[in-house]
Amino acid sequence: MAIATLKLVCKPNLHLRPTTPFQCIRKVVPRSIAAVEASSSDQCTASIPEQQENKKVQGWKKLNSKELGLKNSMIASPTKKVLNLLKKKGYDVYLVGGCVRDLILKQTPKDFDIITSADLKEVMRTFSWCEIVGKRFPICHVHMDGIVVEVSSFNTSSRCKPGMHFGHDIEAPSGCDNDDYLRWRNCLKRDFTINGLMFDPYARIVYDYMGGIEDIMRAKVRTVAPAAASFQEDCARILRAIRIAARLGFSISKETAHSIKDYSSSVLRLDKGRLLMEMNYMLAYGSGEASLRLLWKFGLLDILLPFQAAYFVRHRFRRRDKRTNMLLSLFSNLDRLLAPDRPCHSSLWVAMLALHKTLSDLPRDPLVVAAFSFAVHNGGNLSEAVGIARRINKSHDVRFPELLDPSSLDAEALTDGVLDLAESVKGTLSQMTTRYLVSQAMADYPQAPHSDMVFIPLGLYLKTVSIFDSVKVSSRRKFLSKQGKKIDYESLAQGDLQEIRHVFARVVFDTVYPLY
Repeated sequence: MAIATLKLVCKPNLHLRPTTPFQCIRKVVPRSIAAVEASSSDQCTASIPEQQENKKVQGWKKLNSKELGLKNSMIASPTKKVLNLLKKKGYDVYLVGGCVRDLILKQTPKDFDIITSADLKEVMRTFSWCEIVGKRFPICHVHMDGIVVEVSSFNTSSRCKPGMHFGHDIEAPSGCDNDDYLRWRNCLKRDFTINGLMFDPYARIVYDYMGGIEDIMRAKVRTVAPAAASFQEDCARILRAIRIAARLGFSISKETAHSIKDYSSSVLRLDKGRLLMEMNYMLAYGSGEASLRLLWKFGLLDILLPFQAAYFVRHRFRRRDKRTNMLLSLFSNLDRLLAPDRPCHSSLWVAMLALHKTLSDLPRDPLVVAAFSFAVHNGGNLSEAVGIARRINKSHDVRFPELLDPSSLDAEALTDGVLDLAESVKGTLSQMTTRYLVSQAMADYPQAPHSDMVFIPLGLYLKTVSIFDSVKVSSRRKFLSKQGKKIDYESLAQGDLQEIRHVFARVVFDTVYPLY
Protein backbone atom coordinates (compact mmCIF):
# COMPACT_ATOMS: atom_id res chain seq x y z
CA MET A 1 0.00 0.00 0.00
CA ALA A 2 1.14 3.51 -0.65
CA ILE A 3 1.83 5.42 2.54
CA ALA A 4 0.25 8.84 2.42
CA THR A 5 1.83 11.88 4.04
CA LEU A 6 -0.53 13.58 6.47
CA LYS A 7 -1.58 17.14 5.74
CA LEU A 8 -2.67 18.71 8.99
CA VAL A 9 -4.53 21.56 7.32
CA CYS A 10 -6.87 20.92 4.46
CA LYS A 11 -9.67 23.26 3.50
CA PRO A 12 -13.04 21.53 3.29
CA ASN A 13 -14.55 21.26 -0.14
CA LEU A 14 -17.64 23.27 0.73
CA HIS A 15 -19.34 25.63 -1.70
CA LEU A 16 -22.36 27.71 -0.82
CA ARG A 17 -24.66 29.15 -3.41
CA PRO A 18 -25.77 32.75 -3.02
CA THR A 19 -28.57 32.88 -0.50
CA THR A 20 -30.24 35.10 2.03
CA PRO A 21 -30.54 33.61 5.52
CA PHE A 22 -33.92 33.76 7.16
CA GLN A 23 -32.61 36.00 9.91
CA CYS A 24 -29.33 37.32 11.22
CA ILE A 25 -28.60 38.92 14.57
CA ARG A 26 -25.80 41.07 13.20
CA LYS A 27 -24.83 41.51 9.61
CA VAL A 28 -21.56 39.61 9.28
CA VAL A 29 -20.25 38.31 5.99
CA PRO A 30 -17.42 35.85 6.72
CA ARG A 31 -14.51 36.21 4.33
CA SER A 32 -14.65 32.54 3.43
CA ILE A 33 -18.41 32.51 2.89
CA ALA A 34 -18.81 35.63 0.84
CA ALA A 35 -21.78 34.09 -0.92
CA VAL A 36 -23.87 34.11 2.25
CA GLU A 37 -25.53 37.51 2.68
CA ALA A 38 -27.08 38.64 5.94
CA SER A 39 -30.54 40.07 6.17
CA SER A 40 -30.69 43.74 7.08
CA SER A 41 -33.95 43.33 8.98
CA ASP A 42 -34.87 41.76 12.32
CA GLN A 43 -31.46 42.42 13.84
CA CYS A 44 -30.59 42.43 17.51
CA THR A 45 -27.36 42.56 19.49
CA ALA A 46 -26.12 39.72 21.68
CA SER A 47 -25.01 40.17 25.25
CA ILE A 48 -21.40 39.00 25.32
CA PRO A 49 -19.77 37.75 28.54
CA GLU A 50 -17.00 40.02 29.83
CA GLN A 51 -14.38 37.33 29.25
CA GLN A 52 -15.25 37.30 25.54
CA GLU A 53 -15.40 41.03 24.87
CA ASN A 54 -11.92 40.93 23.37
CA LYS A 55 -12.98 38.31 20.84
CA LYS A 56 -14.54 39.01 17.49
CA VAL A 57 -18.33 39.27 17.75
CA GLN A 58 -19.83 36.62 15.51
CA GLY A 59 -22.98 36.98 13.46
CA TRP A 60 -25.98 35.02 14.59
CA LYS A 61 -27.29 33.35 11.51
CA LYS A 62 -30.24 31.24 10.52
CA LEU A 63 -29.21 29.56 7.30
CA ASN A 64 -31.23 27.64 4.77
CA SER A 65 -30.05 24.05 5.18
CA LYS A 66 -30.49 23.42 1.47
CA GLU A 67 -27.85 26.05 0.71
CA LEU A 68 -25.48 24.17 3.00
CA GLY A 69 -26.14 20.96 1.12
CA LEU A 70 -28.08 19.33 3.96
CA LYS A 71 -30.82 16.88 3.06
CA ASN A 72 -33.02 14.92 5.44
CA SER A 73 -32.05 11.78 3.54
CA MET A 74 -28.57 12.18 5.07
CA ILE A 75 -29.98 11.50 8.55
CA ALA A 76 -29.69 7.87 9.69
CA SER A 77 -33.02 6.04 9.75
CA PRO A 78 -33.11 5.29 13.52
CA THR A 79 -32.39 8.95 14.29
CA LYS A 80 -35.09 10.05 11.87
CA LYS A 81 -37.61 7.82 13.64
CA VAL A 82 -36.76 9.39 17.00
CA LEU A 83 -37.07 12.90 15.53
CA ASN A 84 -40.41 12.10 13.89
CA LEU A 85 -41.99 10.61 17.00
CA LEU A 86 -41.02 13.60 19.16
CA LYS A 87 -42.13 16.06 16.48
CA LYS A 88 -45.45 14.25 16.10
CA LYS A 89 -46.06 14.82 19.82
CA GLY A 90 -45.62 18.56 19.27
CA TYR A 91 -42.10 19.04 20.59
CA ASP A 92 -39.33 21.05 18.95
CA VAL A 93 -36.45 18.82 17.86
CA TYR A 94 -33.00 19.60 16.49
CA LEU A 95 -29.89 17.76 15.49
CA VAL A 96 -27.02 19.32 17.39
CA GLY A 97 -23.24 19.24 17.68
CA GLY A 98 -20.71 17.30 15.65
CA CYS A 99 -23.25 15.48 13.48
CA VAL A 100 -24.40 18.80 11.96
CA ARG A 101 -20.79 19.77 11.31
CA ASP A 102 -20.09 16.41 9.66
CA LEU A 103 -23.18 16.56 7.45
CA ILE A 104 -22.16 20.02 6.22
CA LEU A 105 -18.69 18.64 5.44
CA LYS A 106 -20.21 15.59 3.71
CA GLN A 107 -18.55 13.41 6.34
CA THR A 108 -20.14 10.36 7.96
CA PRO A 109 -21.16 11.27 11.53
CA LYS A 110 -19.96 8.93 14.25
CA ASP A 111 -23.42 9.31 15.78
CA PHE A 112 -26.40 11.68 15.83
CA ASP A 113 -27.36 13.80 18.86
CA ILE A 114 -30.82 15.27 19.34
CA ILE A 115 -31.97 18.10 21.59
CA THR A 116 -35.67 18.66 22.24
CA SER A 117 -38.11 20.89 24.09
CA ALA A 118 -39.56 17.78 25.74
CA ASP A 119 -38.60 16.89 29.29
CA LEU A 120 -36.53 13.73 29.62
CA LYS A 121 -39.48 12.08 31.37
CA GLU A 122 -41.60 12.81 28.29
CA VAL A 123 -38.91 11.24 26.14
CA MET A 124 -39.00 8.19 28.41
CA ARG A 125 -42.77 7.92 27.95
CA THR A 126 -42.47 8.26 24.17
CA PHE A 127 -40.12 5.33 23.61
CA SER A 128 -40.52 1.81 24.91
CA TRP A 129 -36.77 1.15 25.28
CA CYS A 130 -35.20 4.24 26.78
CA GLU A 131 -33.06 5.07 29.82
CA ILE A 132 -31.77 8.22 31.48
CA VAL A 133 -28.00 8.22 31.98
CA GLY A 134 -25.61 10.72 33.53
CA LYS A 135 -25.86 12.61 36.79
CA ARG A 136 -24.23 15.96 36.06
CA PHE A 137 -25.70 16.26 32.55
CA PRO A 138 -28.52 13.69 32.27
CA ILE A 139 -29.59 12.58 28.79
CA CYS A 140 -31.79 9.86 27.36
CA HIS A 141 -30.41 6.84 25.54
CA VAL A 142 -33.13 5.82 23.10
CA HIS A 143 -32.63 2.32 21.69
CA MET A 144 -33.90 2.29 18.12
CA ASP A 145 -33.25 -0.38 15.48
CA GLY A 146 -30.22 -1.75 17.26
CA ILE A 147 -28.43 1.56 17.90
CA VAL A 148 -28.51 4.15 20.68
CA VAL A 149 -29.68 7.69 19.87
CA GLU A 150 -28.76 10.31 22.49
CA VAL A 151 -31.51 12.80 23.31
CA SER A 152 -30.99 15.79 25.59
CA SER A 153 -33.54 18.35 26.75
CA PHE A 154 -33.49 22.14 26.69
CA ASN A 155 -35.23 22.04 30.06
CA THR A 156 -32.44 20.00 31.65
CA SER A 157 -29.81 22.16 29.96
CA SER A 158 -31.35 25.39 31.21
CA ARG A 159 -31.23 24.15 34.81
CA CYS A 160 -27.51 23.38 34.55
CA LYS A 161 -25.28 26.21 35.66
CA PRO A 162 -23.35 27.93 32.88
CA GLY A 163 -19.66 27.12 32.67
CA MET A 164 -17.20 28.93 34.91
CA HIS A 165 -16.03 30.98 31.95
CA PHE A 166 -19.42 32.68 31.59
CA GLY A 167 -19.61 34.04 35.11
CA HIS A 168 -23.08 34.62 36.58
CA ASP A 169 -26.41 35.46 35.00
CA ILE A 170 -26.55 36.05 31.26
CA GLU A 171 -29.32 38.26 30.03
CA ALA A 172 -31.40 37.31 27.05
CA PRO A 173 -30.28 39.09 23.85
CA SER A 174 -32.43 42.12 23.20
CA GLY A 175 -35.11 41.60 20.58
CA CYS A 176 -34.72 37.80 20.38
CA ASP A 177 -37.55 35.45 21.25
CA ASN A 178 -37.53 32.68 23.83
CA ASP A 179 -36.67 29.97 21.31
CA ASP A 180 -33.62 31.90 20.13
CA TYR A 181 -32.56 32.43 23.73
CA LEU A 182 -32.82 28.73 24.58
CA ARG A 183 -30.83 27.73 21.52
CA TRP A 184 -28.22 30.42 22.12
CA ARG A 185 -27.79 29.55 25.80
CA ASN A 186 -27.36 25.88 24.95
CA CYS A 187 -24.74 26.70 22.32
CA LEU A 188 -22.80 28.70 24.91
CA LYS A 189 -22.15 25.43 26.72
CA ARG A 190 -20.67 23.72 23.66
CA ASP A 191 -16.96 22.95 23.52
CA PHE A 192 -16.01 24.20 20.03
CA THR A 193 -17.62 26.64 17.63
CA ILE A 194 -17.91 24.01 14.90
CA ASN A 195 -19.92 21.89 17.35
CA GLY A 196 -22.23 24.79 18.20
CA LEU A 197 -24.62 24.30 15.28
CA MET A 198 -28.28 23.27 15.43
CA PHE A 199 -30.26 21.83 12.53
CA ASP A 200 -34.05 21.85 12.40
CA PRO A 201 -34.80 19.25 9.71
CA TYR A 202 -38.48 20.29 9.52
CA ALA A 203 -38.03 24.05 9.15
CA ARG A 204 -34.81 23.27 7.21
CA ILE A 205 -32.82 25.84 9.15
CA VAL A 206 -29.29 25.64 10.53
CA TYR A 207 -28.78 27.93 13.53
CA ASP A 208 -25.25 29.27 13.95
CA TYR A 209 -24.82 31.39 17.08
CA MET A 210 -21.07 30.85 17.64
CA GLY A 211 -19.52 31.43 14.22
CA GLY A 212 -19.24 27.72 13.54
CA ILE A 213 -19.83 27.98 9.79
CA GLU A 214 -17.00 30.47 9.44
CA ASP A 215 -14.62 28.22 11.36
CA ILE A 216 -15.66 25.24 9.23
CA MET A 217 -14.74 27.25 6.15
CA ARG A 218 -11.43 28.22 7.75
CA ALA A 219 -10.84 24.58 8.77
CA LYS A 220 -10.24 25.69 12.37
CA VAL A 221 -10.90 24.08 15.73
CA ARG A 222 -11.65 26.91 18.17
CA THR A 223 -13.19 26.83 21.64
CA VAL A 224 -16.47 28.66 22.24
CA ALA A 225 -15.18 30.20 25.47
CA PRO A 226 -11.61 31.42 26.03
CA ALA A 227 -9.56 28.25 25.64
CA ALA A 228 -7.79 28.38 29.01
CA ALA A 229 -11.07 28.65 30.92
CA SER A 230 -12.73 26.06 28.71
CA PHE A 231 -10.01 23.46 29.36
CA GLN A 232 -9.93 24.24 33.07
CA GLU A 233 -13.64 23.55 33.21
CA ASP A 234 -13.38 20.26 31.27
CA CYS A 235 -9.91 18.95 30.42
CA ALA A 236 -11.44 16.21 28.22
CA ARG A 237 -11.96 18.98 25.67
CA ILE A 238 -8.20 18.90 25.07
CA LEU A 239 -8.45 15.36 23.73
CA ARG A 240 -11.62 16.16 21.80
CA ALA A 241 -9.82 19.04 20.08
CA ILE A 242 -7.06 16.66 18.99
CA ARG A 243 -9.59 14.07 17.86
CA ILE A 244 -11.66 16.51 15.79
CA ALA A 245 -8.61 18.13 14.18
CA ALA A 246 -7.16 14.73 13.30
CA ARG A 247 -10.36 13.36 11.85
CA LEU A 248 -11.24 16.42 9.76
CA GLY A 249 -7.71 17.52 8.85
CA PHE A 250 -8.41 20.89 10.54
CA SER A 251 -5.82 23.11 12.16
CA ILE A 252 -6.21 24.30 15.74
CA SER A 253 -6.55 28.02 16.39
CA LYS A 254 -3.54 29.73 17.95
CA GLU A 255 -5.21 30.47 21.29
CA THR A 256 -6.62 26.95 21.54
CA ALA A 257 -3.25 25.40 20.61
CA HIS A 258 -1.37 27.40 23.25
CA SER A 259 -3.86 26.33 25.93
CA ILE A 260 -3.64 22.67 24.89
CA LYS A 261 0.11 22.80 25.53
CA ASP A 262 -0.32 24.73 28.79
CA TYR A 263 -2.96 22.38 30.22
CA SER A 264 -1.92 19.07 28.63
CA SER A 265 -0.96 17.48 31.96
CA SER A 266 -4.48 18.11 33.29
CA VAL A 267 -5.77 15.13 31.28
CA LEU A 268 -4.21 12.92 33.98
CA ARG A 269 -7.11 13.97 36.19
CA LEU A 270 -9.57 12.18 33.92
CA ASP A 271 -11.06 8.87 34.89
CA LYS A 272 -9.19 5.97 33.26
CA GLY A 273 -12.37 4.82 31.56
CA ARG A 274 -12.82 8.25 30.03
CA LEU A 275 -9.20 8.28 28.82
CA LEU A 276 -9.66 4.90 27.18
CA MET A 277 -12.86 6.10 25.51
CA GLU A 278 -11.17 9.21 24.11
CA MET A 279 -8.12 7.25 22.93
CA ASN A 280 -10.41 4.73 21.27
CA TYR A 281 -12.23 7.54 19.42
CA MET A 282 -8.83 8.68 18.13
CA LEU A 283 -7.33 5.34 17.13
CA ALA A 284 -10.27 3.09 16.22
CA TYR A 285 -12.30 5.26 13.84
CA GLY A 286 -10.02 5.85 10.86
CA SER A 287 -7.83 8.74 12.02
CA GLY A 288 -5.19 6.96 14.09
CA GLU A 289 -2.14 8.22 12.21
CA ALA A 290 -3.24 11.86 12.34
CA SER A 291 -4.16 11.50 16.03
CA LEU A 292 -0.74 10.11 16.93
CA ARG A 293 0.95 12.95 15.06
CA LEU A 294 -1.09 15.59 16.88
CA LEU A 295 -0.68 13.90 20.28
CA TRP A 296 3.07 13.99 19.68
CA LYS A 297 3.03 17.57 18.40
CA PHE A 298 1.23 18.89 21.50
CA GLY A 299 3.13 16.83 24.08
CA LEU A 300 0.22 14.56 24.96
CA LEU A 301 1.82 11.36 23.67
CA ASP A 302 4.46 11.71 26.40
CA ILE A 303 1.67 11.55 28.98
CA LEU A 304 -0.73 9.02 27.49
CA LEU A 305 1.56 6.64 25.57
CA PRO A 306 5.08 7.12 27.01
CA PHE A 307 6.55 4.05 25.28
CA GLN A 308 5.52 5.41 21.89
CA ALA A 309 6.76 8.90 22.80
CA ALA A 310 10.14 7.43 23.77
CA TYR A 311 10.29 5.77 20.34
CA PHE A 312 9.70 9.14 18.65
CA VAL A 313 12.41 10.78 20.74
CA ARG A 314 14.87 7.94 20.21
CA HIS A 315 14.52 8.25 16.45
CA ARG A 316 14.71 12.07 16.56
CA PHE A 317 11.20 12.53 15.23
CA ARG A 318 10.47 16.23 15.58
CA ARG A 319 7.17 17.53 16.94
CA ARG A 320 6.13 18.88 13.53
CA ASP A 321 7.87 16.17 11.51
CA LYS A 322 6.22 15.38 8.19
CA ARG A 323 8.11 12.12 7.69
CA THR A 324 6.67 8.74 8.52
CA ASN A 325 7.91 5.81 10.60
CA MET A 326 6.76 2.25 11.16
CA LEU A 327 4.35 3.12 13.98
CA LEU A 328 2.64 5.79 11.90
CA SER A 329 2.60 3.50 8.84
CA LEU A 330 0.86 0.73 10.79
CA PHE A 331 -1.89 3.13 11.78
CA SER A 332 -2.03 4.68 8.32
CA ASN A 333 -2.76 1.24 6.88
CA LEU A 334 -5.29 0.55 9.62
CA ASP A 335 -6.99 3.89 8.89
CA ARG A 336 -7.54 2.84 5.28
CA LEU A 337 -9.85 0.08 6.48
CA LEU A 338 -11.80 2.03 9.13
CA ALA A 339 -14.26 4.93 9.20
CA PRO A 340 -16.42 6.73 11.78
CA ASP A 341 -19.26 4.32 11.04
CA ARG A 342 -16.89 1.34 10.66
CA PRO A 343 -14.68 1.31 13.79
CA CYS A 344 -12.60 -1.52 15.19
CA HIS A 345 -12.53 -3.00 18.68
CA SER A 346 -9.99 -1.29 20.95
CA SER A 347 -8.00 -4.53 21.31
CA LEU A 348 -6.89 -4.17 17.68
CA TRP A 349 -5.09 -0.84 18.12
CA VAL A 350 -3.64 -1.98 21.46
CA ALA A 351 -2.24 -5.03 19.62
CA MET A 352 -0.72 -2.73 16.98
CA LEU A 353 1.02 -0.67 19.68
CA ALA A 354 2.32 -3.83 21.35
CA LEU A 355 3.66 -5.36 18.13
CA HIS A 356 5.42 -2.17 17.16
CA LYS A 357 7.05 -1.70 20.56
CA THR A 358 8.25 -5.31 20.41
CA LEU A 359 9.87 -4.73 17.01
CA SER A 360 11.30 -1.40 18.14
CA ASP A 361 12.91 -3.05 21.17
CA LEU A 362 14.33 -5.94 19.12
CA PRO A 363 14.16 -5.70 15.30
CA ARG A 364 13.22 -8.88 13.40
CA ASP A 365 13.69 -10.37 9.97
CA PRO A 366 10.80 -9.17 7.75
CA LEU A 367 9.96 -12.78 6.84
CA VAL A 368 9.51 -13.57 10.53
CA VAL A 369 7.05 -10.67 10.88
CA ALA A 370 5.20 -11.76 7.73
CA ALA A 371 4.98 -15.39 8.88
CA PHE A 372 3.82 -14.16 12.29
CA SER A 373 0.99 -12.18 10.66
CA PHE A 374 -0.06 -15.26 8.65
CA ALA A 375 -0.04 -17.41 11.79
CA VAL A 376 -2.22 -14.90 13.63
CA HIS A 377 -4.62 -14.90 10.68
CA ASN A 378 -4.92 -18.64 10.15
CA GLY A 379 -5.36 -19.61 13.77
CA GLY A 380 -1.82 -20.75 14.49
CA ASN A 381 -1.12 -23.12 11.60
CA LEU A 382 2.63 -22.48 11.72
CA SER A 383 3.62 -24.81 8.91
CA GLU A 384 1.19 -23.11 6.53
CA ALA A 385 2.25 -19.62 7.68
CA VAL A 386 5.95 -20.41 7.29
CA GLY A 387 5.37 -21.99 3.89
CA ILE A 388 3.58 -18.91 2.58
CA ALA A 389 6.22 -16.55 3.99
CA ARG A 390 9.07 -18.45 2.36
CA ARG A 391 7.45 -17.91 -1.04
CA ILE A 392 7.56 -14.09 -0.70
CA ASN A 393 9.86 -12.73 -3.39
CA LYS A 394 9.35 -8.98 -3.02
CA SER A 395 11.33 -6.43 -1.03
CA HIS A 396 10.23 -5.27 2.41
CA ASP A 397 9.95 -1.57 3.33
CA VAL A 398 13.61 -0.71 3.91
CA ARG A 399 12.84 2.61 5.64
CA PHE A 400 12.06 0.97 8.97
CA PRO A 401 14.93 0.07 11.35
CA GLU A 402 12.51 -2.30 13.11
CA LEU A 403 13.06 -4.68 10.17
CA LEU A 404 16.43 -6.36 9.73
CA ASP A 405 18.06 -7.09 6.41
CA PRO A 406 16.62 -10.42 5.22
CA SER A 407 18.65 -13.53 5.95
CA SER A 408 18.30 -17.05 4.62
CA LEU A 409 16.12 -18.63 7.29
CA ASP A 410 15.11 -22.25 6.94
CA ALA A 411 11.65 -23.42 7.99
CA GLU A 412 12.76 -24.35 11.50
CA ALA A 413 14.47 -21.00 12.15
CA LEU A 414 11.46 -19.15 10.77
CA THR A 415 9.10 -21.12 13.02
CA ASP A 416 11.26 -20.39 16.07
CA GLY A 417 11.28 -16.69 15.13
CA VAL A 418 7.49 -16.59 14.90
CA LEU A 419 7.05 -18.28 18.29
CA ASP A 420 9.57 -15.93 19.90
CA LEU A 421 7.83 -12.88 18.42
CA ALA A 422 4.44 -14.07 19.69
CA GLU A 423 5.74 -14.50 23.24
CA SER A 424 7.58 -11.17 23.05
CA VAL A 425 4.39 -9.32 22.03
CA LYS A 426 2.59 -10.81 25.03
CA GLY A 427 5.46 -9.66 27.24
CA THR A 428 5.19 -6.17 25.78
CA LEU A 429 1.47 -6.08 26.59
CA SER A 430 2.40 -6.85 30.19
CA GLN A 431 4.91 -3.98 30.16
CA MET A 432 2.31 -1.58 28.74
CA THR A 433 0.00 -2.33 31.66
CA THR A 434 2.61 -2.16 34.44
CA ARG A 435 2.63 1.26 36.11
CA TYR A 436 6.29 1.19 37.15
CA LEU A 437 7.51 0.29 33.66
CA VAL A 438 5.27 2.91 32.09
CA SER A 439 6.64 5.54 34.47
CA GLN A 440 10.21 4.58 33.44
CA ALA A 441 9.52 4.75 29.69
CA MET A 442 10.72 8.35 29.41
CA ALA A 443 13.33 8.15 32.18
CA ASP A 444 16.15 8.79 29.71
CA TYR A 445 14.54 12.12 28.77
CA PRO A 446 14.32 14.20 31.99
CA GLN A 447 12.71 17.11 30.14
CA ALA A 448 9.66 14.96 29.40
CA PRO A 449 6.61 15.06 31.71
CA HIS A 450 6.34 12.25 34.25
CA SER A 451 3.47 9.86 33.70
CA ASP A 452 2.61 6.42 35.06
CA MET A 453 -0.86 6.43 33.56
CA VAL A 454 -2.15 2.99 32.62
CA PHE A 455 -5.64 3.27 31.15
CA ILE A 456 -5.79 -0.21 29.59
CA PRO A 457 -7.99 -2.26 31.96
CA LEU A 458 -7.45 -5.95 32.74
CA GLY A 459 -10.31 -7.06 30.49
CA LEU A 460 -8.88 -5.25 27.46
CA TYR A 461 -5.39 -6.60 28.23
CA LEU A 462 -6.70 -10.17 28.31
CA LYS A 463 -8.72 -9.62 25.14
CA THR A 464 -5.60 -8.36 23.34
CA VAL A 465 -3.46 -11.24 24.59
CA SER A 466 -6.05 -13.69 23.22
CA ILE A 467 -5.36 -12.38 19.69
CA PHE A 468 -1.97 -14.13 19.86
CA ASP A 469 -2.99 -17.22 21.87
CA SER A 470 -3.20 -19.35 18.74
CA VAL A 471 0.48 -18.82 17.90
CA LYS A 472 2.14 -21.54 19.96
CA VAL A 473 3.94 -24.84 19.48
CA SER A 474 0.86 -26.93 20.14
CA SER A 475 -2.67 -26.32 21.29
CA ARG A 476 -5.55 -28.55 22.25
CA ARG A 477 -7.92 -25.83 21.16
CA LYS A 478 -8.55 -25.29 17.47
CA PHE A 479 -8.47 -21.68 16.27
CA LEU A 480 -10.45 -21.17 13.08
CA SER A 481 -9.29 -18.64 10.51
CA LYS A 482 -11.55 -16.19 8.76
CA GLN A 483 -12.79 -17.17 5.33
CA GLY A 484 -12.78 -14.55 2.56
CA LYS A 485 -11.28 -11.07 2.36
CA LYS A 486 -14.33 -8.93 3.11
CA ILE A 487 -14.34 -7.32 6.55
CA ASP A 488 -17.43 -7.81 8.72
CA TYR A 489 -17.39 -4.43 10.46
CA GLU A 490 -20.08 -5.27 12.98
CA SER A 491 -18.04 -8.26 14.16
CA LEU A 492 -14.85 -6.15 14.11
CA ALA A 493 -16.39 -3.50 16.36
CA GLN A 494 -17.73 -6.13 18.75
CA GLY A 495 -14.31 -7.76 19.11
CA ASP A 496 -14.79 -11.00 17.19
CA LEU A 497 -11.35 -12.66 17.32
CA GLN A 498 -11.41 -14.04 13.78
CA GLU A 499 -12.20 -10.59 12.40
CA ILE A 500 -9.59 -8.87 14.57
CA ARG A 501 -6.91 -11.40 13.57
CA HIS A 502 -7.81 -10.98 9.91
CA VAL A 503 -7.47 -7.18 9.99
CA PHE A 504 -4.37 -7.29 12.19
CA ALA A 505 -2.59 -9.64 9.77
CA ARG A 506 -3.65 -7.60 6.77
CA VAL A 507 -2.35 -4.33 8.22
CA VAL A 508 0.94 -5.82 9.43
CA PHE A 509 1.72 -7.49 6.11
CA ASP A 510 0.81 -4.37 4.10
CA THR A 511 3.16 -2.34 6.31
CA VAL A 512 6.11 -4.72 6.03
CA TYR A 513 5.58 -5.45 2.33
CA PRO A 514 3.75 -2.44 0.86
CA LEU A 515 1.98 -3.01 -2.43
CA TYR A 516 3.59 0.07 -4.01
